[in-house]
Amino acid sequence: MEKLEDKKIAVLLSGGVDSSVVVHELAVKGLKPDCFYIKIGPEEQEEWDCSSEEDLEMATVVAAKYGCKLQVIDCHREYWDGVTRYTMDKVRAGLTPNPDVMCNRLIKFGAFHEKMGHNYDLIATGHYAQTEMEDGKKWLVTSPDPVKDQTDFLAQIYDWQLRKALFPIGHYMKDEVREIAEREHLVNAKRKDSQGICFLGKINYNEYIRRYLGENPGDVLELETGKKIGSHRGLWFHTIGQRHGLGFGGGPWYAVKKDVAGNILYVSHGFEPSAAYKDVFPIKDFHFLTELVDMQRVTFKIRHTPEYHPATLEKTGEGSYIVRASHPIQGVAPGQFCVVYDERHHRCFGSGEITV
Repeated sequence: MEKLEDKKIAVLLSGGVDSSVVVHELAVKGLKPDCFYIKIGPEEQEEWDCSSEEDLEMATVVAAKYGCKLQVIDCHREYWDGVTRYTMDKVRAGLTPNPDVMCNRLIKFGAFHEKMGHNYDLIATGHYAQTEMEDGKKWLVTSPDPVKDQTDFLAQIYDWQLRKALFPIGHYMKDEVREIAEREHLVNAKRKDSQGICFLGKINYNEYIRRYLGENPGDVLELETGKKIGSHRGLWFHTIGQRHGLGFGGGPWYAVKKDVAGNILYVSHGFEPSAAYKDVFPIKDFHFLTELVDMQRVTFKIRHTPEYHPATLEKTGEGSYIVRASHPIQGVAPGQFCVVYDERHHRCFGSGEITV
């Protein structure tokens, strides 16, 4: 962890165990950070089961335990105007967005910074990520926990946001964080991790989409034969590479292609059909976290999994590259972020949007 003496630190305290251990880690170093709970909540509270009340209660108890101030910051409008608009624009166009990625850029290190974060030297979060300094430049590097590592969710933040970011638990494994929480008798030590979209608690992703886009039924066709297999309720409810939840007999079926103009979902039959894999694909608008680097030989991931894939990158234009993976990758879909790391998948360079 970087030297924190004389630094003014804000902690984004969510009510979960990770951010609570962040407060503990800073407290044992003799620091007393100010804590902030970011309030989002659905636009119409009565429609969705939101856990925000319980989250705030947990955050309040943890802040009090360490004698820290806790303030609630309302970023409701910024979330729905920014993250939700981004998500719905992408899925309406047949793409596969990642709301959590935009949430970090636009809300945790964005809207919060505009409201309060500019008063602080560092903004601490419970992300499983680390940073390192070299020649006065700050780099994002991976956590030792390959399952929990969250550098992929941070790969679109701006360089100035990274310079202010602090990840006090990033060097731990998840089990170690749980052990600290239990040893310190934190109120949420045994609380389950949130599995939903950033800030939206128990809200199901498809319900989130349905709330804004509704349904738009269309045909489901077999890719190889053009035979109609069934109907879908909206292309936005399906992702390329999806196998579960298609609901057609005679499977397994895989979602392999979307025709947005014709509102057709193409599926392929059999076990892991070749149509569900790609080893060459383009990316655009590559966002470098720290500085432009030579990215000829790299590793990458396209979804939040522990696996990194070796590849070479060929630059084709400003921010545009062709990714040539060492082996075919399942479920490559336009709109996803391709997150690029060095060959050791240690240092994260940034990410670009897949355009196939």
